[in-house]
Amino acid sequence: MSIASSSLSPHVDTASPIGVPGLAALVALVAGTVALGYTYGAAHGALFLIGGALGITLYHAAFGFTSAWRVFIAEGRGRGLRVQMILLALTVVLFFPFLASGTLFGNEVRGFVSPAGTGVIIGAFMFGIGMQLGGGCASGTLFTAGGGNARMLVTLFFFIVGSLLATIHFEWWTSLPSLPPTTLVSLGPVLGILLSLAIFGAIAALTVAVEKKRHGSLEKPEAAPREGLARYLRGPWPLVAGAIALAVLNFATLALAGRPWGITSAFALWGAKGAQLIGIEPAFWGYWQAPANAKALSESVFADVTSVMDFGLIAGAMLAAALAGRFAPNFRIPLRSVLAAVVGGLLLGYGARIAYGCNIGAYFSGIASGSLHGYLWAVAAFAGNVLGVKLRPWFFMERATVRRIDG
Repeated sequence: MSIASSSLSPHVDTASPIGVPGLAALVALVAGTVALGYTYGAAHGALFLIGGALGITLYHAAFGFTSAWRVFIAEGRGRGLRVQMILLALTVVLFFPFLASGTLFGNEVRGFVSPAGTGVIIGAFMFGIGMQLGGGCASGTLFTAGGGNARMLVTLFFFIVGSLLATIHFEWWTSLPSLPPTTLVSLGPVLGILLSLAIFGAIAALTVAVEKKRHGSLEKPEAAPREGLARYLRGPWPLVAGAIALAVLNFATLALAGRPWGITSAFALWGAKGAQLIGIEPAFWGYWQAPANAKALSESVFADVTSVMDFGLIAGAMLAAALAGRFAPNFRIPLRSVLAAVVGGLLLGYGARIAYGCNIGAYFSGIASGSLHGYLWAVAAFAGNVLGVKLRPWFFMERATVRRIDG
């Protein structure tokens, strides 16, 4: 995902109506919320709408995970990473007291806390490479695809394929050495929050030191082309505003779903459903014999909370792109870029599944849950991004200076 919203498609600054794509997205969000609420309950419908709000936020703020890491690695600019630390800090403060008590507004809640071991290290490293080749992370793939980036549809397809392939070998990966699920919440909410904030502060300070050493001063945000209400309706949003919105929306997800925001488990489910359509039966694979996964496979994808939020995110991003006057898909994609999307998508999907999550489920929501595996994921994924940045010039013919062309 790019820090610069111009990465999504050629800019067409207009105050004209949102057009057919925008109207279709708006109708989908309203009708979907009503239909899902009627069929599966009000919370289910509300989560679809929250997915839509996430899509709007990600698009209008152009909130970057992939490009923020790439820009820091290649250029030494750390503004995007510092905003990520703000995002994590806000979410930890919101999450920890309720995760410690186990309830939120009278409902049972739990965090994303998984074993930290070999699968996380290798999977996150693969995911990191995939971020740079595929052109986005999990959230970035969805919001840029929804926003009209045709190349990201290729990444998304192979992201799904990679996720499905990982479920074949999932039991083997989980059998490898690992530490038991561990969370900073177990230290108590106050101590856990203070320790988390110290880590985030240290990372932010490191980015400041690196940026000043390399450039002499910190990068200043670009001037916004719009101000006031128009800016928040049509974008682009300030990065910090995006961080605040994402933290609040993740907290709303925790309240309604009983667990944080996730993305990629749905990709494995979509892949399994697709496999069934062509005569392959994944239900016999170990991953799909776990009770929760077996239940998801036997039901409609619309019964799956993660799928519903993903669908909402895509619709929200499409609406945001239409509001910004940027929804203009371009299907003329260079062959090397397509190849990068294929390889990157496979790495993203396979890596996310064996690492217990992606940049959202493991990094954002995992660290917001205090999970050790979230921190391990971040380190391994960053290392993968370093290699991915080195590989990008072969696929994208880039100069030494990073071009912010994608997610």
